[in-house]
Amino acid sequence: MSYIGLLVGSPSLLSVVIISLIFIVGLGLFFSGKFGSKPPSRNPFAEDCVRPPQPVVIDQHVRDKVIKQGFTSNKVPENLDAVIVGSGIGGLAMGAIMAKAGKKVLVLEQHDQSGGCCHSFIEKGFEFDVGIHYCGELGEGTLTRVLIDQLTDGQLVWEKVDEIYDIVAIGEAGKKKYYEMKCGPRQVFRDNLVRQFPDDVKAIDKFMALLKKGKGQFSRSIILKVLPKWLSQVLVSTGIIHLITRQFVEAKKSLDEVLEDLTDNKDLRTVFSYCFGDFGTPPDKCPFFMQASLMNHFMWGGYYPRGGASEIAFHLIPTIEKAGGKCLVRAPVTEIVLNKDGAATGVVVRKGSNDVTINAPMVISDAGVYNTAKLLSPNVTPSVSQVIGKREEGLQNGYGGFSLFVGLKGTTEELNLPRRQCWSFPNNELSKSFWKYLNRSVAEVLEGDVPLVFISFPSAKDSSWDQRYPGKSVCTVVTLVNWDWFQEWEEERVMHRGDGYVSVKDAIAKKMWEQVLHIYPQLADKVEYFDSGSPLTNSYYIRADKGEMYGLDHNKERFSQRHR
Repeated sequence: MSYIGLLVGSPSLLSVVIISLIFIVGLGLFFSGKFGSKPPSRNPFAEDCVRPPQPVVIDQHVRDKVIKQGFTSNKVPENLDAVIVGSGIGGLAMGAIMAKAGKKVLVLEQHDQSGGCCHSFIEKGFEFDVGIHYCGELGEGTLTRVLIDQLTDGQLVWEKVDEIYDIVAIGEAGKKKYYEMKCGPRQVFRDNLVRQFPDDVKAIDKFMALLKKGKGQFSRSIILKVLPKWLSQVLVSTGIIHLITRQFVEAKKSLDEVLEDLTDNKDLRTVFSYCFGDFGTPPDKCPFFMQASLMNHFMWGGYYPRGGASEIAFHLIPTIEKAGGKCLVRAPVTEIVLNKDGAATGVVVRKGSNDVTINAPMVISDAGVYNTAKLLSPNVTPSVSQVIGKREEGLQNGYGGFSLFVGLKGTTEELNLPRRQCWSFPNNELSKSFWKYLNRSVAEVLEGDVPLVFISFPSAKDSSWDQRYPGKSVCTVVTLVNWDWFQEWEEERVMHRGDGYVSVKDAIAKKMWEQVLHIYPQLADKVEYFDSGSPLTNSYYIRADKGEMYGLDHNKERFSQRHR
C-alpha cells in the first residue's frame, strides 16, 4: 500500500499527520519571527552543547551563589525579553530554552532558593529532597534525556535505580504480599507480571495493549494543548478531534472502570494502579490514560539525579545566565501587570515594604492556575472564582501532600537499603480506603492505617551521597491528606502554629513511620532526625494552593475535550 493510500485509509493517522504538520509549521514561524517585528530567534538546539560531566560541587557556599541569589532591583537585567514567575522545573526549563534561543529572561522565586519542588534542604547534617524521588524515560537517547542534556550542557547526571524499580506491598502488618515492578522492554515488563500472576495472562495482555494505546492518547491530548486555542476549538467543535480519539474508548473511563472490566483479581488491579500517588488522584476518579502514561513513563526504569534534586536548578540557571538572564529568589510577585487591552506588560515584586515594577514584553507563569489567577489585576480580569472553579466542572484543587523526613545513622550497606521505591497499602481496595481516610475528621485521623505510603531512600540512589554525608542515610515517606485537617492553622506563622497543629502533624508522621518499620524493621533504632511537612508546609514554601502536591486535581472531567 502506498503512503497516500495508508493515510486515506486511516483517518486517525491522517489527523495526527495534519496536526503535527501544523504544529511544526507553527514552531517554524515562531522561531523565524514571522509573528512579530522582532528579529528571528536562533534555534535553541542548533549546536550540541554536551560536555563531559564534572564532579558534584560539594561546597554549599558555591552552590548557594547559584541557587540562592537574593532579589534586589539593581540585579534585574535591562531590556528583558520575558519574566517567568516561579522557578519550578517548568519555569527553569522554559527559561533555559528561551535563553538558548538568545532571549534574556528573568526568573523570580518567592522562596529562599530556586527549584520549586526540585529543591533540597539540609537539617542537622541530613539533606532531603521535597519532590523529586525518581523520573522515567531518561535513558541514553530518549527525547527527555536529550532535552535535559542540551539545557544543562550534559552536567545533570541521571543514575538508574534498581532493575526492580518499585515494590508494591499489599496487606496488614505481618501479612503483606510483595509484588515487583521490573523495568525493560514491554515483553520483559509483561513477563514479570505474568510470573507473579500466572492465572491472569489474558488480563495482563489486555492491560499491556491498553498501555500502548494510552500512550498515544496522551500525546494527542498534548497536541491539543500546544496548538493555538482557536485551532483546538475548531478541531473540537467540528468533530475532527473524534477521528483521533474514537479508537480509544477507555480514554473517557476512570482507571477503576477499565480495570474492573479486565479482571476480578484485586491484587492485580492494585498492581495496575498502585502509583496513582505520583499524580495524586485515586483510581475511581482519574482517567485511565493518566495511569497508562505513568506506567509507560517508568517501564524502562527509574532515574535519580546524582547529587540530589537541587542539581536540577544548579545546572539550569547557568544556561539562563549565559544569555544575560537571572534567577532571583526572595522575590514574591504580587501582581501581573496588564495594559488596557489585557496584555501582560510586567510584574510587581514586593521587596520589604516597597513594590518594584519590572517591565517585560512577555510574562510566563509557572505558579499554577490558582496562583496565576490571583496575580492578575482585579481591575481588568474576573475574580478567581469566575476564572476557574464554579464555571468549570472538574477544575479543582488536588489533594494535600504530607511528607516525612527521617535521618538515619548508618550507610546504605550497613542498613541494607534498596535503590528502589516501595508503595505500601493496607489492603487491595485503593479507592475505597482512600476516601474512607480522607473523609475522617481530625479526631478520627489515626483510626486504622494510612491507606497510601510511598517510601524512598534518596541516599541509596545517589552515588555522591557517601562522599557528601559519610555514615548517614535518609528516608522520605509521602502520602496524601485532607487540607481541612490543617486549615484552622493556615493564618498562623510558620514554626509557631501551636501545639494543636504539631500534635496532628506528629501523629500522622508517627503512624506513617510505624508502617515503614513493618517493611524495614532494621531501621527502628537508627533514627537521628525526624520531622514532617504538612499541606501548610507546602503552602508556605512552594505556595501550593491548599497544600496540593500536584496542582489541579487530575480527574477525568478535567481532561474532557472542552477543557483542552
